[in-house]
Amino acid sequence: MSKKPFRFKQFEILQDKTAMKVGTDGVLLGAWANLYKGKTILDVGTGTGLISLMLAQRFTDTDIDAVEIDHEAYLQAKSNFENSTFSSQLSIYESSFQDYSTSKKYDLIVSNPPFFTVNNLVDFDQRKQARQQETLNFDDLIHKTASLLNETGSTCFIIPYDQCVIFTEIASKNKLKLNKTLYIKGNNTSPIKRVLLEFSFQERETTEETLIIEEERHQYTQNYIKLTKDFYLKM
Repeated sequence: MSKKPFRFKQFEILQDKTAMKVGTDGVLLGAWANLYKGKTILDVGTGTGLISLMLAQRFTDTDIDAVEIDHEAYLQAKSNFENSTFSSQLSIYESSFQDYSTSKKYDLIVSNPPFFTVNNLVDFDQRKQARQQETLNFDDLIHKTASLLNETGSTCFIIPYDQCVIFTEIASKNKLKLNKTLYIKGNNTSPIKRVLLEFSFQERETTEETLIIEEERHQYTQNYIKLTKDFYLKM
């Protein structure tokens, strides 16, 4: 595996030891999630540390905690944090989210959660662990998130579109109210594959929008460029 880093405008990501690589889902969440007030952020299942680094770049006066269960991913994210100019903002903990213990309440909690369900555990591997719900199912994710979220805080996720209804129902059972929805389409004619969701304990005016990534192959829409231009080198 090449050790060549994935270079962004203000940081680099080494990803040779992690199962889940830098991808559009993480970039979208890191660019879209908003911190309305406060300075404490939690990144659940940080992987390479990408989303934490993006949030550190966007919100410079913040303290960001990242949780990662996989040992190799933990070590790589830790290295990516230490080698960045944002290292003083970032802390990482090797733990499952279920076992993560803190006295903090967070103003923003983000996660690009596992969504690939492993049917045959004989074929289980790191990539599947990073993408499946035996390790961290939606019920556990949302219940723990609600317990760590500040009363005035918000929490943001990116999930498959076909999981949106059940995910929102679980959030509602945990007293989290859906505030913002962003549907993601690869191009104008493709189906919606992903959705970004923002919840809080507050009743807020709800918004629904759709983001199309490409006009044609490798020709990005102005809305996608506007969202990600502070990060991608060639935007």
